[in-house]
Amino acid sequence: MPSDDNRRFARLRPRGRVASSGVIVLDPRKPALDCTVIDISAGGACIDVPGQTPIPARAILIHSGTRKSCRVVWRRGRRLGLQY
Repeated sequence: MPSDDNRRFARLRPRGRVASSGVIVLDPRKPALDCTVIDISAGGACIDVPGQTPIPARAILIHSGTRKSCRVVWRRGRRLGLQY
């Protein structure tokens, strides 16, 4: 049965000891913004950001000690899709 999901990488929900919180750096000269990691894969992540903070097209996601330069590929309200 073919899947309608055309993702390049399989997504994983953070579970157990994996941190579900992360930090997104919007500008190196400004404070980082806390975020919630909804799911994550080798090629990207889905995050939830608090409030109405404008998020630029490029940012840095820090999650579980890993720092990834990424770009925003979709937005739905406070939820963002990031690609590394």
